[in-house]
Amino acid sequence: MKPLGDDSSCDRTNFDPRASLNIVHDTGASGVLGDLSGFREEFYRCLTSRSDALFELADAVLCADGPVRSLPELSLVGEHRRGHGSVYAALDRGRVEVDRLRRALAVVPLPRAAGGRLVLAVDITSWLRPEAHTCPQRMWCHTYGRARNSHLLVAGWPYSVVCALETGHSSWTAPLDAARLAPGDDAVTVTAEQLRTVIANLVAAKDLYHVEGHMQRWLRLDRIP
Repeated sequence: MKPLGDDSSCDRTNFDPRASLNIVHDTGASGVLGDLSGFREEFYRCLTSRSDALFELADAVLCADGPVRSLPELSLVGEHRRGHGSVYAALDRGRVEVDRLRRALAVVPLPRAAGGRLVLAVDITSWLRPEAHTCPQRMWCHTYGRARNSHLLVAGWPYSVVCALETGHSSWTAPLDAARLAPGDDAVTVTAEQLRTVIANLVAAKDLYHVEGHMQRWLRLDRIP
């Protein structure tokens, strides 16, 4: 599969998703790598416009050497094989089928707590954008540790995030959903709707653990401002 120069030559007939998505199926491998390959295939199907460019952009974010600080940097990552203009075109005209992506995340094997319970944690986390004066719908976000013995309000985008947790010393989590709070949104209402959707998807995926006929799930919610 030869590299593509830019998005102008990037129609779906030039791109075989199996070449980059199916990382283990051809060798008959299974387990964790097989799960990863299956998820990547389904993630690709969730991209309904500019699919190839968006997919490689996601790979570039994951494979970058450090934090992503600018879009042009992503075009230089080896996994992004297109011209730098395709980065902007993908973000401007690319589309993601969000509901299908949520269902795909629910099917992925999730970490478990003691006794096989599924523990969902919900918290508000902020993407701070203090210098992005032209970005719409910024809100004042509570931050801690940026000043001595105090907290600050910084402009940014708050997100309500739902993750599956596991017990033990591992800090790994499995994000299942993220919803940005807009000005005027009630955080409790947004979070409640998130949980309904996540749990419904888990039920549909049959990923809720049953003991003696009862669904075993724990919810841990941090303080919601």
